[in-house]
Amino acid sequence: MFIYNFKFNGKALVKILLVIVAIAVTLYFAISTYKIYQSSFKVKDEIDENKIMYLTAENYTNILKSVHNDVDSYVGKKICFTGYVYRALDFKETEFVLARDMIISSDMQTLIVGFLCDCKNAKDFENESWVEIIGEISKGSYHGDMPIIEIKEIKQIEKPKDDIYVYPPDDTYIPTSAIF
Repeated sequence: MFIYNFKFNGKALVKILLVIVAIAVTLYFAISTYKIYQSSFKVKDEIDENKIMYLTAENYTNILKSVHNDVDSYVGKKICFTGYVYRALDFKETEFVLARDMIISSDMQTLIVGFLCDCKNAKDFENESWVEIIGEISKGSYHGDMPIIEIKEIKQIEKPKDDIYVYPPDDTYIPTSAIF
């Protein structure tokens, strides 16, 4: 018959547990830092050089943010998306924003977001009419440098029943209403 006698050293056990907790915290911090670093640079490559990029409700604000943050990298890229015509008082006759409503709070408050577009026959489309465009990104000026979509093709469409709202870009978006 064998008898085993185990004696636990309490101080050694506490040290081992502290080392395990320290390793777990370090791993958690490293993984979190990696994810934050990756998410801040992942949108830039969404538009391929020779292809038309189709914006959807899911990728709309990520691409909008990326293009606005680095206009020079996107000049000449082709883009296709839908939205409604929105005009400000100081726009030229050929300009409008192809807009979408971005939900910024849980009580369905929205903010108008979109690309400034330049179109020869812009006056043929009324405010709040829904259109689909294919255009090319160029660098222009409206209260500073910004991307402008030079519209190559435009057609009026019916207001979609689904996906009329867009959502803030990824986890890094900070609403401007928090600043004021």
